[in-house]
Amino acid sequence: MGTERRSVGVVMNGVTGRMGYRQHLLRSILAIRDEGGLPLADGTVLWPEPILVGRTAGKLKALAERHGLTEWTTDLAEALDRSGVEVYFDTQITGARTGAIQAAIAAGKHVYTEKPLADDLAGALELARLADEAGIKHGVVQDKLFLPGLRKLRRLVEGGFFGRILSVRGEFGYWVFEGDWQEAQRPSWNYRAEDGGGIIADMFCHWRYVLDEIVAPVRSVQCLGAVHIPERVDEDGKPYEATADDAAYGIFELDGGIIAQVNSSWATRVFRDELVEFQVDGTEGSAVAGLRRCRVQHRSMTPKPVWNPDLPATEDFRGQWQEVPDNADFGNGFKVQWEAFLRHVAEDAPFKWDFHAGARGVQLAELGLRSWREGRRLEVPELT
Repeated sequence: MGTERRSVGVVMNGVTGRMGYRQHLLRSILAIRDEGGLPLADGTVLWPEPILVGRTAGKLKALAERHGLTEWTTDLAEALDRSGVEVYFDTQITGARTGAIQAAIAAGKHVYTEKPLADDLAGALELARLADEAGIKHGVVQDKLFLPGLRKLRRLVEGGFFGRILSVRGEFGYWVFEGDWQEAQRPSWNYRAEDGGGIIADMFCHWRYVLDEIVAPVRSVQCLGAVHIPERVDEDGKPYEATADDAAYGIFELDGGIIAQVNSSWATRVFRDELVEFQVDGTEGSAVAGLRRCRVQHRSMTPKPVWNPDLPATEDFRGQWQEVPDNADFGNGFKVQWEAFLRHVAEDAPFKWDFHAGARGVQLAELGLRSWREGRRLEVPELT
C-alpha cells in the first residue's frame, strides 16, 4: 500500500522576479516536489501544486514550460477561485501587495508573503487584523533565521557561549551597478521612494527579527540614511532620479543594554567573507556569523594585541578564530521556512512568524525613516 498524497494548490504571485523565481519557486516549491513532496506527521505526503500569477503572460508561459508546469494566469481573482487552492503567496513589489493579500484573505486562503508586509505600520496591522478575523493562517518570510550561519549564531547564544552580550556589529551590502555601463543587478523600483523602494524599508524588516530573535528585543533606533547615487539607469536604458535611500547607518539599543550597529548599503564594495556579517561580542567570547559560516574566539583563546603603529602587523588576526561546525544539514533557508508554513497549514504545526511578526519589521523600518527625517533617537514601543 502506497503512501497517501495530499495536493495543496499554492497561488504564487510575482514569481517572474529574481527572488520569487530563484528562492521561492525553484529552490523551495519545486525542490520540495523534486524530493517527492513534504512528509507530514501522520505519514501523508503533502504535494504543492503551484499556480503562477503575474502581469506578463509571455514570461509566465515560458517559466511554466521551462519547469513542466501547466497552471499560470494573469488573473489573480481567477487563480484564487480555483478548486484545491489553499495558499496564496506574494512576492510582488511592496506597493502591489496589500490589495492582493486582502483579496486572498477575502477568498479564505492562507497567506504567506515576502516582506515588507505593507508600505507602513498601519497597513501591516490592518492586514494582521483582517487575517485574524478571517481565521486564516498567515506568515511572513523571515529567511535569515533559517540560514546556516545565523542558526549557528543562535546556537551559541542559547548555549551561553558569550556570557553577557555587550554589542553587535552588522555589515550588509554590495555595489549595485548604476545601470549605465553595466546592467544593475537589482530592479530600478528599489531606488524610487514613490514605488516603495529604499534600503531602510527593505532591510530594517530583516534586522528586526534577526536582533529580536537571536540576540535581544530592539528597544530604540537611531538611523541616518543616504542617497549616495542620485541618478541611475532603468531596465529600458533611461536615466531616472534615485529618490530612495541606498544606504542606512543604524544604531539600535537592545534589552540588557546591548548596543547594535548595522550598516546597510547598496553603494559599498565588499571586503568581507560574505555579503552580510554580524559580529557579536560578549564577556566570555565573540563570534562572526555570515549567511553560511560562523567563527568564534573564546575568552580563554583571546590574544593580547598591542597597539604599535611603527611596526607592521605580525599577527594573523583571522587565523586566531575557530570555525563553528555545521553538525547538521541546514538546507536552503527559504525552503526550510516554506516547509514549516506548509506544515502549519496542513497539520497546524507551530509557526510564529505571522503577520504580527511582519508588522514589527515594518514598524522598525518606519521608525528608522522617521529617525533619519527628524534627526533623533526613537523608542520602539511594544505592538499590541
